[in-house]
Amino acid sequence: MADRLTQLQDAVDQLANQFIASIYYVNRHHNLQAVSATDTVRNDKKADDPTPADQDVDALPLDQFKAQQRELAQDLILKEQQIEFLISILPGLENSEKDQEETIKQLERELQVAEAERKQALKEKEEVLARLEGVIRSVKRP
Repeated sequence: MADRLTQLQDAVDQLANQFIASIYYVNRHHNLQAVSATDTVRNDKKADDPTPADQDVDALPLDQFKAQQRELAQDLILKEQQIEFLISILPGLENSEKDQEETIKQLERELQVAEAERKQALKEKEEVLARLEGVIRSVKRP
């Protein structure tokens, strides 16, 4: 499992992808209609592009389009809530800088003690190995 920061970065990346997919979906499946009386639906045609601009739009029935929009919005909200949760469990948010420094110093002391114990264990291992070699060499073969 990835660490919390990696999970948070992945969630933010996924949210950005969801935003892009949502915008693409709305752009691709909306119906071309005027929102108010003063609006007009543009029909831009490029001289070198023989296909009409509205072929890029695959309009869906209004109820289906609204249902899909609602689902996309729910997905965005869910991802945003996941990001908020990941942020809330990051360490250090409830501790001051001084508390964090003390924790780091305590961990450094514990690491020094563990390192000393490791060196002592290595020393004992070498002594036991030397004694074992002495015993093996002192045994005569029949």
